[in-house]
Amino acid sequence: MAIEIKADAELEEMIVIARAAAARVAELYDQHRVTRFDVDLKAAGEPVTRADREVNEMICQALAERFAGVAIVAEESQLDDPREVEELVGQHQVFFVDPIDGTREFLDLGGEFAVMIGLAIDGRAHAGVLALPAEGLLLAGRVGTRAFVEETGGQRRLVGVSDCERFDQATMVASRSHLPPIVDPLRRRLGVGSLQPCGSVGVKVARLLTGAADLYVHGGPGLKLWDSCAPDAVITAGGGRLSDLDGGGIDYGSRNLHLPRGLVATNGRLHPGVLSAVGWAEREAARVEG
Repeated sequence: MAIEIKADAELEEMIVIARAAAARVAELYDQHRVTRFDVDLKAAGEPVTRADREVNEMICQALAERFAGVAIVAEESQLDDPREVEELVGQHQVFFVDPIDGTREFLDLGGEFAVMIGLAIDGRAHAGVLALPAEGLLLAGRVGTRAFVEETGGQRRLVGVSDCERFDQATMVASRSHLPPIVDPLRRRLGVGSLQPCGSVGVKVARLLTGAADLYVHGGPGLKLWDSCAPDAVITAGGGRLSDLDGGGIDYGSRNLHLPRGLVATNGRLHPGVLSAVGWAEREAARVEG
């Protein structure tokens, strides 16, 4: 007998918003196949298109209407004033929005991109939705409950991370477009069985949640809070773990929107081993680059 899976009212509202945004991203993706979108570069040298901006506005407007008064920190919103950022992230509840996580993959027609909406409470990730428009999947979860996946037809099933305990049997996902220097030495140190290139933080974490991969490591300061909040909540709900490279939880109340110490996401069982090898891998990566 099929089990009906329902989330709490707040998470269901987040799912409705993410589902609508993902449908619009899919439409824009089809348009981009026919008539390639113009690309702008943000200050950090990251690509942005009208698709990113349109979906950003769509999500923020929907959140503001359904969650009046809750702070919203979104990637494509103007957040140039440090005082404004500090005021937003300092609130009790904050939504972190990445309208298209994996813009490079969107532009390259690779399909590995995600719509991500995360909710932090008092600086910790609590609920999240990852929608994968090209795959017709939506994953959601709240810390303390079970994560689930919703397929194109609306069917839902519970998901959880793998029970892999051996690195030689593990699959590691890593960035397709900009492989962090730490990845190769870490993989060698741990003896990881296979490496799977993949775009988007959200897609990588989705792979862990569906058992297609077992660990993901991103070294360096390239990620920001909207890249990790939704994945953090959903993988925790799915029985996994997400931390920075030192093993600490991500502080979503930080006025520094960057993740200065990258992130590690695993099925939980592999997490201590990864953390124990990070220091050596960082030194080795620095030696090779130097």
